[in-house]
Amino acid sequence: MHNAIGILFGNNGSDTLQGLTFERSTAAVPFGGRYRLLDFALSSMVNSGLWTIGLVTPRYYRSILDHLGAGKDWFLDRKSGGLFILPGAIHGLSDENEKFRLKDLQLNKEYLLKDLSENIIISGCNHVFNINYEEALENHKKRQADITLIYKESADSCAMIGKERLIIGDHQKILNIHGSHTAESAGQIQNYFIDMLIIRRKLLLKIVEGYRSIEAMNLMDVIQENISALKIIGVPFHGYFGTLNSVKDYFARSMELLNPEIRKEVLTGHDRIHTKIVDNPPTKHGLQAKVTNSLISSGCIIEGEVNNSILSRGVIVEQGAAINNCIIMQKCKISAGARLDYVILDKFVKVHEENVLKGNMNTPLVVLKGSLV
Repeated sequence: MHNAIGILFGNNGSDTLQGLTFERSTAAVPFGGRYRLLDFALSSMVNSGLWTIGLVTPRYYRSILDHLGAGKDWFLDRKSGGLFILPGAIHGLSDENEKFRLKDLQLNKEYLLKDLSENIIISGCNHVFNINYEEALENHKKRQADITLIYKESADSCAMIGKERLIIGDHQKILNIHGSHTAESAGQIQNYFIDMLIIRRKLLLKIVEGYRSIEAMNLMDVIQENISALKIIGVPFHGYFGTLNSVKDYFARSMELLNPEIRKEVLTGHDRIHTKIVDNPPTKHGLQAKVTNSLISSGCIIEGEVNNSILSRGVIVEQGAAINNCIIMQKCKISAGARLDYVILDKFVKVHEENVLKGNMNTPLVVLKGSLV
């Protein structure tokens, strides 16, 4: 893709994912056994031909930097362009749940000035999706738009909590932007902005400079404030889009990867999702192991039963242990005789022998990182 660079906002926090976002941003939450949530947004930009991408980092940035390294696994360890780590603004000036904060852009104005590309693609990192931006960018150029907002048609207002509703007129022109919570819209198909947009670089620089005196302001607020003066169009996205507004959502989106069609569309289709490569040995299955309908990452040792579950790298399931409908993150150990149902184990958890942990589909049990149970 020519004449465009990317900005990822990886510093949006969340207080709805319980212990999964304790000392990590939503973008850094592990997903699908091998990935982190930011992999979906980053890979989508890379697969669309963007070779210059800036990532606005969160307060707790260690896990993100450890995951990304120099960007080699995303083909971004380049002499020209590549992956740029952009520090986020001082926290406390605005709500961490806000997206696209102008203060973050003002702090990294040099990134916007350094590259002379005409357009900038901006995206959040808090969702599960796989999009190629080429068609949206082509439409943006053809229509000579100032801003292009990417939206998803949906009648599920609960899944789209926090997403702005777009009022769209003729020729896909955005007439207005509303919040998502209105009683009259329940059950109706609405156009929800899904935290992805294309904006002219010079216009973004003008906005950053013009609103410099305002400490806590969101780019979407500026767009709404100037909607009549700007040419703003919408482009629909028809693919899979997984929202993560709660632990229930996180569990449901993870379990959807067990569906081969969704897994192919999101992870292994024409545009693959890239992630950090780890050289582990293949998973070892013992003589008594029984695994059904599960995703098992490399480096695991399976001696017990695993059903309808997702296991990250290096998980140990001892003989006699049974795991059903669970998400087990990196290097957890489930000892002999333990039984887990609808449980999410964060990294490095050890479950002692014969212990029973149970949640349910609506309220899965979350065990914090490094716990001994």
